[in-house]
Amino acid sequence: MSSTIRIGQGYDIHQLVEGRPLILGGLTIPFEKGPLGHSDGDVLIHAIIDSLLGALSLGDIGQHFPPSDERYKGANSLDMLAQVKGLVTNQGFVIGNIDSTIIVEQPKMAPHLESIRTLLAEVLNIELSRISVKAKTHEGLDAIGLGNALACQAVALLYQE
Repeated sequence: MSSTIRIGQGYDIHQLVEGRPLILGGLTIPFEKGPLGHSDGDVLIHAIIDSLLGALSLGDIGQHFPPSDERYKGANSLDMLAQVKGLVTNQGFVIGNIDSTIIVEQPKMAPHLESIRTLLAEVLNIELSRISVKAKTHEGLDAIGLGNALACQAVALLYQE
């Protein structure tokens, strides 16, 4: 049996500002700053969306959910992820796995990683073992290391039987 395999990568970065909630992977994390953005600014989900869209050769998040469109102002990124999961399914693909890394100096992410994985697996309708969420710091270097920004990288593997 022959199968088609696709790999896509995604990246997102947002400035951290006071007065916004910190939402990562759909989970609100207690912190005094949150990402500046048109939607909820969830860099993890945005990177995952870009990795899925890239694997499908369907452009990027900005093409599907443009910041110029008022419908997406303050939008819940979990809803956008569910829509992109629909594209994956409609194209006849299955998510093999997703590997992601949150890059942020503070707050510490370790206490939240399993809850984030569980929520993402539920929305994507995949086994928990197929999604990895890790966290790294920038050791005090650049805007991320100084606590002024956070970023995320993601890679998705899709297959079609």
